[in-house]
Amino acid sequence: MREVVLGSKLVCDFTEPLIVADIGANFNGDMGCAKEMIVRAKEAGINAVKFQSWKKETLMSAGLYRNKPVDITAFGHKGMEGLLDFLSISEEQLWEMKKFCDDRDMLFSSTPFTLHDVDVLADMDVPFIKIASMDLNHLSFIRYIAEKNKPVVLSTGMGSLEEIASAVETVESTGNDRLILLHCTSLYPPLDEEVNLNNIDYLREDFGHLVGYSDHTTGCSIPLAAVVKGACIIEKHYTLDKAMPGWDHAVSATPEEFKIIVEESKRIIKALGHKERIVGEREKLKQKSFRRSIVAKRDLPEGTKLAIDDIDFKRPGTGIPPDQIDSVVGRTLKSDVQADMLLSYNQIV
Repeated sequence: MREVVLGSKLVCDFTEPLIVADIGANFNGDMGCAKEMIVRAKEAGINAVKFQSWKKETLMSAGLYRNKPVDITAFGHKGMEGLLDFLSISEEQLWEMKKFCDDRDMLFSSTPFTLHDVDVLADMDVPFIKIASMDLNHLSFIRYIAEKNKPVVLSTGMGSLEEIASAVETVESTGNDRLILLHCTSLYPPLDEEVNLNNIDYLREDFGHLVGYSDHTTGCSIPLAAVVKGACIIEKHYTLDKAMPGWDHAVSATPEEFKIIVEESKRIIKALGHKERIVGEREKLKQKSFRRSIVAKRDLPEGTKLAIDDIDFKRPGTGIPPDQIDSVVGRTLKSDVQADMLLSYNQIV
């Protein structure tokens, strides 16, 4: 079974997943808010937090933000350009957040969007580098990241099977075998019928790498279902309050929801158990009280040759079990037996 070490966490399919809270831009330009999010993430049992290392000029062409109005007026910016500057995180702030996480034994990473961003994350010695779905077909960028020889977490939203295969081959060609694929549907939020969690099985079987799940649904049900499918990572957008202004808050999970995901994931992994059929000792004890035994249907005198009509099946299961009926019918009683009494082999010839 494949496994990858991400910082202090050993990641493997069908074990307790690494829970990643994607802060992204949900700190709303406020480092105090970002630190509170990290503290509360730790309290909720989250393993890792992740930012996104984008800036307007490195992520999009100028035509998308220059002289463009915005519908998010709560931050006091009338134009998209100013809003993007406000919501992005600087390199200095990333280092500050990295130290803040290190001091609290919290894994830290970020999604890079330029080669320089990748270099910064490598210098930080982050436990993994996340590649966004939008860069699944940006093979030269994927190669540059993989050559850093850090664990690579590759999101597959919007990607065809051929595109995923090309990205996987690009990582593998560098000799980096620490690759984790994330099944993802790049809709915010997707309809339930658009999630396709069975793709987790398909990706694992087809590519032979660990597979996690990047979630954009609302609530906790779908990421917990992904745990049942063996997802080794559960990544989900993270917010302190879904009503906060910003792009991703409405489809993000609160600390309270993340706590549910963390705790219920642990229960699920325990409940999945093993593929082989095992009857545990505690359940075996129930056999005596829950199962049936062969009993006399009526008062039966000594010498009775037992017929099927002389027999019934009732609790407890401490006598002759029902599946041994053929060894009882046709044999003769050595003593009287009262109605509703359990038969024993000592009573029959």
